[in-house]
Amino acid sequence: MRRSERKQTDPDLGVLTSRLMFAVQEELFTTLAERGHPDLRPQHGAVMAYLDPEGTRATDLARHSGQHKQVIGKLLDELEALGYVERRPDPTDRRAKLVVPTEKGLDHMTKSDEIMAAIDARHAEAFGAREYADFKRMYAELTARQRAWRS
Repeated sequence: MRRSERKQTDPDLGVLTSRLMFAVQEELFTTLAERGHPDLRPQHGAVMAYLDPEGTRATDLARHSGQHKQVIGKLLDELEALGYVERRPDPTDRRAKLVVPTEKGLDHMTKSDEIMAAIDARHAEAFGAREYADFKRMYAELTARQRAWRS
């Protein structure tokens, strides 16, 4: 059996994960565009998905998203230019900056949460609430174990 055929009939964890991620991103960002946020791309999720309404340090965004600081810095520049975030001094450490969502950013975050909740609800209905909750719990544990593989 050819490798490409095997990946179709018996995909490994990486293939399944990427298929799921791209499918969720497509629905999320298409729906966000329809709801007033057409200028965002899936890459921006590395910031927006981990941003607290009160603000978050860029180093924390990088750590939570698994992206390099330089990537986060580039995304922050883009999001700032698009009006989704602003950088402010961190009141607890004047040397540090907080990334804070603007009103536009908060609107995006609210709509994104609503869309993701609808996706979750649809899958919970299809598979059963308990089974879906078990899947998410196991998937979160699997993700944590994989992220710690060098530890």
